[in-house]
Amino acid sequence: MPITLPLRRSALLLAVLMLLLLPARLAADLVWTPDGGWKIVGGITSGLTNEAAGNALTLMNKARALEENKHYFFALRDYKKVTKAYEHSIYAQEAFYHTAIIRLAQHKYLKAFDAFQEIVTRFPSTPRFNEVIGQQYRIASELLDGARSRTWIGIPGLRNREASVRCYEQVLSNAPYSEYAPLALMSIAKAHKYLGNPEESIDALDRMINTYPKSSLTSDAYLRSAQTYASLVGGPAYDQSSTKEGMTYYEDFMILFPGDSNIAVAEKGLVQMKTVLAESKVTIGDYYLKYRRNYKGARVFYNEAITDYPDSPVAVHARAQLAKVDALLAEQEKHSSAKAPPPRKKHFLFF
Repeated sequence: MPITLPLRRSALLLAVLMLLLLPARLAADLVWTPDGGWKIVGGITSGLTNEAAGNALTLMNKARALEENKHYFFALRDYKKVTKAYEHSIYAQEAFYHTAIIRLAQHKYLKAFDAFQEIVTRFPSTPRFNEVIGQQYRIASELLDGARSRTWIGIPGLRNREASVRCYEQVLSNAPYSEYAPLALMSIAKAHKYLGNPEESIDALDRMINTYPKSSLTSDAYLRSAQTYASLVGGPAYDQSSTKEGMTYYEDFMILFPGDSNIAVAEKGLVQMKTVLAESKVTIGDYYLKYRRNYKGARVFYNEAITDYPDSPVAVHARAQLAKVDALLAEQEKHSSAKAPPPRKKHFLFF
């Protein structure tokens, strides 16, 4: 009896589904117990022959025994043999993981980070992905907090907070949509601020705001941006671009997050920025008044100070200065009128 077309389609669909499910059924887990050592549970060993699998297993058991007894130098040596000889197998993935764990125990943070990175790069579908990213984030945080990696003889080295920025950036690249990504950007901003790089700190906060606008950390990013710009303000006598940027971020924070617990902090910061901006206008106005005798120019800046922050002590001072300017202008116009030549008489011609 011939197979009908619907039956053929059903058989083809079933075959496709079987192929899609095949990798999941072939996946294997490498499980270790103190009594039995390493053991493959389910699936296959990534194409290794029985002899290669046996050799890899022997090396793994030897390395784990050395690790358990804290003979780290020799354990690392055997784990390295596994990663080189069986680099695409499940044994290599486990060897990299335990290499990283040993490096953490030795306080060799960057080497531990690199070992975890090998797992992410070579085995991106590893079930340990979230755990590995979490470990990398914690290493970056340790470095930012001032942890010092040990030398080969166990002596603590220098603090390396610059390395924390590179580690956080790698975490962000590895898992841009994970819960660690916004945290990494906020930490990058914190690190740059500590290192005296305010522009880079602001850049990280901008990336945070633009990339993760719905994150619970976004409000903090706005506030930190405003505070970082405020830290760049030199005073009324200097360029006010940072003052204006700080005002913008404070205002955006207050508009977007009116119920935030830091509203009072933002309001205070905004008052400070508006005060500095108004004072800068008064400073310029005083210069025009005192040194250039340009009363009309001084009037413009005093009026701007009043407009920028009308209900402030600065505005009160600006109004007082404006009254002086108006009096001086009136006197100037009076003298100008007194010194002006009399108008020429008109002569009429009669023809």
